[in-house]
Amino acid sequence: MEIVKRSDHAKAFTVLPRRWVVERTFAWLGRCRRLAKDWERSIASAEAWITIAHIRMLTRRLARYRYR
Repeated sequence: MEIVKRSDHAKAFTVLPRRWVVERTFAWLGRCRRLAKDWERSIASAEAWITIAHIRMLTRRLARYRYR
């Protein structure tokens, strides 16, 4: 992972490289009700639910392309 910071010399709006990919992924994960709020007691549990959410998204996407 690489943190992209805005240049100090930029005076106007500039698009930061590949930031939209991260924001889009967070938006997809935000649609999962369990991940909407932080209810988990441990980091391992939270990571497991994020993994489950990703698996759900990928299987739905694969199934959608399979039946076209």
